[in-house]
Amino acid sequence: MTKEKLAIIDIGSNTIRLVIYQYSQISGLKELENIKAVARLRNQINEEGILQEQGIAVLEKLLNSFQEMLSDYGVTRVRAVATASIRQAKNGEEIIQRMLNNTGIEIELLSEEQEAYYGYFAVAHTTSTPSAVTIDMGGGSTEITYFKNKELQKSVSLPFGSVSLKQQFMANDTMKPEEHKKVYEFAKQQFAAIPWLGNLKIPVVGIGGSARNMAKMDQSRKKYPLTGVHQYRMSKKDFEEINAELSTLSFAELKKLDGLSSDRADIIAPVAEVFNALMNTVGSQKFQFSRKGLREGLVMEEILENHPKAFNRLDVFQSSANYLASEFGKTEQQITHHAKLAEMLYEKLCIEKIWTYSEEEIAILKQGAKVYLIGEYLEQDAASQHTFYLLSNRSIDGLNHKERVRLALIASYKNKENFYAFLKPFEDWFSKEEIQSLIRLGGLLKLMYALDASKRSIVSDVELTFNKEQNTIELTIKTKGYPLVESYQGNRQKKHFERIIKKDVILHFV
Repeated sequence: MTKEKLAIIDIGSNTIRLVIYQYSQISGLKELENIKAVARLRNQINEEGILQEQGIAVLEKLLNSFQEMLSDYGVTRVRAVATASIRQAKNGEEIIQRMLNNTGIEIELLSEEQEAYYGYFAVAHTTSTPSAVTIDMGGGSTEITYFKNKELQKSVSLPFGSVSLKQQFMANDTMKPEEHKKVYEFAKQQFAAIPWLGNLKIPVVGIGGSARNMAKMDQSRKKYPLTGVHQYRMSKKDFEEINAELSTLSFAELKKLDGLSSDRADIIAPVAEVFNALMNTVGSQKFQFSRKGLREGLVMEEILENHPKAFNRLDVFQSSANYLASEFGKTEQQITHHAKLAEMLYEKLCIEKIWTYSEEEIAILKQGAKVYLIGEYLEQDAASQHTFYLLSNRSIDGLNHKERVRLALIASYKNKENFYAFLKPFEDWFSKEEIQSLIRLGGLLKLMYALDASKRSIVSDVELTFNKEQNTIELTIKTKGYPLVESYQGNRQKKHFERIIKKDVILHFV
């Protein structure tokens, strides 16, 4: 399968980035390289609104170095975009022409509406959150969007950002209490002037480096057991505690704070006040994070032009699960068959009133069926351990962190002992009822997998008979071929399921 390489150059007010992506219809979208330079172009705009030569020279030098990297990586599809710093500079058009002449890179100047749209586009296609307000706070502008049921409703770009707020409100690198108050009141006033923003009572999703740092600081203080911030969630209480801590620290202390990038130590305090003001305006009790923003929105749009089914914003997990399963050796036929077989077994158990039907459980079960024991691709004997590690430590679009661990627990299910060992760092994330549900679903997936042990998808139907007097379940399994391996593995593995349902299981293959 052809692998396509694409690159995005993002020229922002605070940082300039080159990100190289690779897309294939098997493994989806991958980030190959991410190079960041802190340029602070916003600081180079003088009182007349002109971006000065020092800033222009920095930009030119970076773009020439990016050209070398693009050549080394063999990337020919490049989209370079500029946002607030060039947009707000009176000599922006001259700069764009000079970069084309001197570096060969053609820069596209994004409008405020485009910048906001691409942030929404990335969040909608990589998270399961149906409705939210997004905020992408750059160095010189702040983009806000409101989407409902994954459809963009409103957007606005505000002419302030982390760097410009520092210039406007901070006397030095450490923010004073009265400066905190002034930034908060300024932001609250800005948001209050947006009529569609008030009291929506939906999550706020933070995009970009400043939001990412807030998440990392929260994870650090909680000794969080997972990696990554994409789809991480904080309560308003957590957010306020971090904000209060930031207000007590000097610049030197902020530079040493775990989770905070040293190059953002001087701008994180005003950023936190803006986030706090937005949450209060929206009436939100949740602050979520998206690692995917403007750049991902741009590259996804490029890919969708040639591959219209590459991403599904209405069922984000479906796309990411299919890519994940394919990457680790599962065919599309197996993915579909395992989900169908797991659902069939579950429904038969519910018809006989052995289990109580739950839409939520069956959705979780079908998720787990698609990626069950993908760790076999790495090593057969340690498939369970590899599966749990891969799923719990890898960002999966469409799943928040609890859902990711839940998926890892059932998709790696081997036995109760292993399950509880994997669960230990996350025990307080789940109620007793949820844990028992996951054990049931994991055990069912183990039996399901045994019934496709030859990976030929030969089971066409399953009939279930429950003998209450003998406390036995008989499964009549209809197949389209000789089930030598399925019969052996099914009878070998059924004991784990028998322990879960506390009934003997008899298998008949027809």
